[in-house]
Amino acid sequence: MAQFRPDFDRLWKTLTFFEAVPVVSWIQQMFYGSAPPPPPQPQAGVIFDFAQPGFQIDQLWGAVDDVVMGGVSSSGIQLENGNAVFTGLVSTENNGGFASVRTRNFDPPLNLATQKCITLRLKGDGQRYKFFVRDDSSWDGVAFAYSFDTVKNQWIDVRIPFDKLVGVRRAKTVREAKLNPSKIRAFQFMLSKFEYDGVLNPSFTPGEFRLEVSKISAF
Repeated sequence: MAQFRPDFDRLWKTLTFFEAVPVVSWIQQMFYGSAPPPPPQPQAGVIFDFAQPGFQIDQLWGAVDDVVMGGVSSSGIQLENGNAVFTGLVSTENNGGFASVRTRNFDPPLNLATQKCITLRLKGDGQRYKFFVRDDSSWDGVAFAYSFDTVKNQWIDVRIPFDKLVGVRRAKTVREAKLNPSKIRAFQFMLSKFEYDGVLNPSFTPGEFRLEVSKISAF
């Protein structure tokens, strides 16, 4: 039985950090003041500039790995040289195969109604990743996804038009879903062995991975 304890501990840490257990969330906020920090305030279109002095990434971003469905992948995000670095070890054991980092829900939500797209400045390891935008505050609601390829060890700009985002829930498309850009609740990066609806990620490789992000902007 002890061999399952580390996974349970990680699962509990994930659920409490993202306030996915309402009663526990209420207790935390009442006694420990654990509400997330205020959402970012875009400046000249820049939502996140990870080189900004004093930014505490561990207060807003956290890991959501396949431990939530019994897998053993693990990841994290930290600041290095002015960039947010998403790293970890992704494994297909125990029917797993994804690692991700996600923001806690923005409260109040970001209003990007006057914008048309999001741009990511990043450097990857040659694999295909996903970026999610969420307009629903629920833990397991519909998210809006965009897959992008990286060039190993090369900085690139990834432009994501809002009208190219695909509604998904648990890697299955929800074609009728439409993003409400006036109520953006969260962002998420993911490395997964799957694309959508059972299609495999063509560049996915189990093992260590690394994705560096300099800025997240809206235009």
